[in-house]
Amino acid sequence: MSRRRQDEKKLEVVCPCCGATLTVDAELGKVLFHQAPPKQDKGPDLDFASQLLKKEAERREALFRQSADDQKTQSELLDRKFKEAFEKTKDQPTGKPLRDFDLD
Repeated sequence: MSRRRQDEKKLEVVCPCCGATLTVDAELGKVLFHQAPPKQDKGPDLDFASQLLKKEAERREALFRQSADDQKTQSELLDRKFKEAFEKTKDQPTGKPLRDFDLD
């Protein structure tokens, strides 16, 4: 009968995170025994990781090329805007700039 009482005081709990088995004394609330989770034979998939790294490198290279092209286009756009503004104001006479003091 004493063996049965001892067994009733023990609880076996499986950890939901790692899968380890814990034997807990219900009366004391302490862990009596810890059994590590079974090892998985499968290691990290290095081929998959390598493919991810290659795809990421290609994506970065494409973004860099796009950024460089945008900078070239931006430069041409600014040149054209400057020339257009220069052509519009070239024939206009220049005068004294207005100051806040002159407006009073």
